[in-house]
Amino acid sequence: MESYTPTPRTKVVRHADRGVYNRKRIEAILDEGFVCHVGFAVDGQPYVIPMAYGRAGDLLYLHGSAGNRMLRVLAEGAEVCVTVTLVDGIVMGRSAFRQSINYRCVIILGKARLLTEPPEKMAGLRCLTNHVSPGRWEEVRKPNAKELASTNVVEIALNEVGAKVRAGPPLDPPEDFLWPVWAGVLPLHTRAGEPLPAAEMPPDVPPINASLVARFGTRS
Repeated sequence: MESYTPTPRTKVVRHADRGVYNRKRIEAILDEGFVCHVGFAVDGQPYVIPMAYGRAGDLLYLHGSAGNRMLRVLAEGAEVCVTVTLVDGIVMGRSAFRQSINYRCVIILGKARLLTEPPEKMAGLRCLTNHVSPGRWEEVRKPNAKELASTNVVEIALNEVGAKVRAGPPLDPPEDFLWPVWAGVLPLHTRAGEPLPAAEMPPDVPPINASLVARFGTRS
């Protein structure tokens, strides 16, 4: 399937031309991002929680403490809304009305499944770890039985999915073209800084994985 089928809940209505349903474009956004916002409701009260995530194929993984209320609620079958947003630039219009942001945003709707078997929990944690830090799972100590028991992992199937993307310059009307103020796009990028080693680092430990640093290089 090359594209997700828009549903009444994922179809972009306002600026419909910005709607994206192509699977590869949506997966590229999810793979570039690493923080999502998870929306759910408890007794009529909505909550939105930021979390790290990982993607493998058509599944999105979230994890947290076994006592995490959000994961417990999701495991009980609550509806969930997950969004991932990448900000690419500030759009500077010649009027306040034309100020905007260039962005790529994915929305995922559905329900989560609690992973209960140790092998599938480990696979989910591996996906999460390597999504944020490529190759890190293969370098670090794996969770022991106690750590695994104290961690909940849920998966969300990527079935009901859509995206909205804005790119390009400000949409100023011709009558504003001569207004004496700079207009255009201020690009924004995520960059990795200089790695800061932890205390008590043995002198013979190899340097940080280069692919991990590259993960947070300049975005195009």
